[in-house]
Amino acid sequence: NLVAGSEVRRVAPEEVAVGDRILIRPGERVPLDGVVVAGESALDTSALTGESLPRDVFVGSDVLSGSINSSGLITVEVSRPFGESTVNRILELTQNATGRKAQTENFITKFAGIYTPAVVIAAVLLAVLPPLLVSGATFSEWINRALVFLVVSCPCALVISIPLSFFGGIGGGARRGILIKGSSYLEALNRVDTVVFDKTGTLTEGRFTVAEIVPAEGQNEAKLLEMAAYAESYSSHPIAQSILAAYGRPVQRERIADYRDVAGHGVHATIDNHSMLLGNLRFLLSEGIPAVEPEGAGVIVHLAVDGQYAGYLRVADQLKKGSRSAIDALRMLGVRQIAMLTGDRGAAGEEVGRALALDRVYSELLPDQKVEKLEELLAERQGRGKVVFVGDGINDAPVLARADVGVAMGALGSDAAIEAADVVLMTDEPTKLADALRLARRTRRIVVQNVAFALGVKGIILVLGALGIATMWEAVFGDVGVALLAILNAMRLMRRAV
Repeated sequence: NLVAGSEVRRVAPEEVAVGDRILIRPGERVPLDGVVVAGESALDTSALTGESLPRDVFVGSDVLSGSINSSGLITVEVSRPFGESTVNRILELTQNATGRKAQTENFITKFAGIYTPAVVIAAVLLAVLPPLLVSGATFSEWINRALVFLVVSCPCALVISIPLSFFGGIGGGARRGILIKGSSYLEALNRVDTVVFDKTGTLTEGRFTVAEIVPAEGQNEAKLLEMAAYAESYSSHPIAQSILAAYGRPVQRERIADYRDVAGHGVHATIDNHSMLLGNLRFLLSEGIPAVEPEGAGVIVHLAVDGQYAGYLRVADQLKKGSRSAIDALRMLGVRQIAMLTGDRGAAGEEVGRALALDRVYSELLPDQKVEKLEELLAERQGRGKVVFVGDGINDAPVLARADVGVAMGALGSDAAIEAADVVLMTDEPTKLADALRLARRTRRIVVQNVAFALGVKGIILVLGALGIATMWEAVFGDVGVALLAILNAMRLMRRAV
C-alpha cells in the first residue's frame, strides 16, 4: 500500500523505492524492510527470527519484510529496495549455501571402477600365461580356472548389497518417521561431532502458555487469572489466547463493558463495574500505575484494577517433553558439542540453554547471522567431524542448507525448511535425532559386515580357483550365494532400524 500524497495505491514491491512510505494494515505481511514513522503495533516475526512472542513496534522501530502486522495500523518508510529485503536475502543464502555443501564420495563406485578391470585382466592372464610358460599346462585346464576366477570375482555382492544396505536404512528410518534424502546423508550421520539446534518449535513447543501467575498483596492466583481472561476475551492476540486457554472456562460476555484495545500496549475494559488495565509495563506506567518488570524470559502481562496494581502473568514458550532426553542421548552417542542458534531475545535463549545444559547459546540472530555463526562452527570443527543443524522455520532454511547435515521438523516445519533439509523428522520429536544417529551407525555396521564377508569369501575362492581346487559350483556360490546372503543381512535394517 504505497502512500502517494493523500492517496494510497496498491503496487508491486519491486516498484517501491527507498524513502517511499507504505501503509501496513492489521493482518498484512510487511513487504519491505523499513522504519515505522507513524502508528504502533505488534509484529509476528516468527517466520524470520523463530521467536514465538510478538514484537512491539512504534515510531522509530525497524521492521523486517516477512513479518506479519498483528494489530495496529502502521506507516513504514522503506529503507531497502525489494532486491535487498530480508526475505529475498534468505532465498539467496539458501541457494548459495546449497552450492557450497560438500558431497560424500561413493566408495563402491570408485572401488568397482578399479576392481572390475583388474580382475578381468587377471583372468585373461591366468588363461593365457601358464600354458605358454609352464610345460605340460593345457589351455583347456587354465581357461576353466580363468572362468572360475572370472565368475567368483564378479562384484555383484558389493554393488547390490551395499546400496541396498543404505536403502534398507533409509526405509527403516521412514517407517519410524525419519525421512533421509540420500545415502550420503545417512553415511554422514556416522561422524557427527557438533549438533546445533534452533529454539522455537525445535526444542520448545513454539506456542504460548501461562508459565507463572504472581498476584499482588490481597489478590489470589485464581482471581487474577479470571480477571485477565475476561479482559482478553475479545482479543485474537496469541498471548490473549494463551491466557484464555489457561483459564479454561467459558467467559460471560455480559459482565464486560467499555472494552477498548490500545494497539501495542494492552486492553482497557470494565468488568463487573471495575475498571481494568491489562498490558505491558509501558501501558501501566503511562496510566500512572506504578509497576516493576520482573526478571526472566517470556512476556509479562501486568494487571491493574480500579487504579491499583493487581499482579502479573508470565507467558512463555515451554520446552518440549523430549528435549532434555534428546540432549542426554546425543551426549551418550559421543556428540562432543551441542549449541543453539535462535532469533529470540537473550533472556529466553539463556534460560533454555541453562535448562538443557547446552555448551553454547547464540541469541537475537537474523537468518544471515545464523549462517555466519554456523560458518564459524564449521571452520572450528573442520576435520573433527560433521556439524548437524536442526530447525523448523523459514529463517532456518539457509542454515539447514549450509550445515553438513540439515535436519528439519516435518510436522510443524515450514516448506522452505523441509525443502532445504537433508533429514526430516516427521513427528517433531527431538529424540528422533538420536534415533537417526543410531540408525546410521547400525547401517554402517551392516555395510562393513557385507564388505568384509563378500571380499573374504571371494578372496578365498579366487585363490582356490587359481590353484585348481575350487570348481564352478564354488564360484557360483562365491558370486550368487554371497550376494544373496549379503542382501538378507541388509534387509535386517528394514525389520529393526534402531
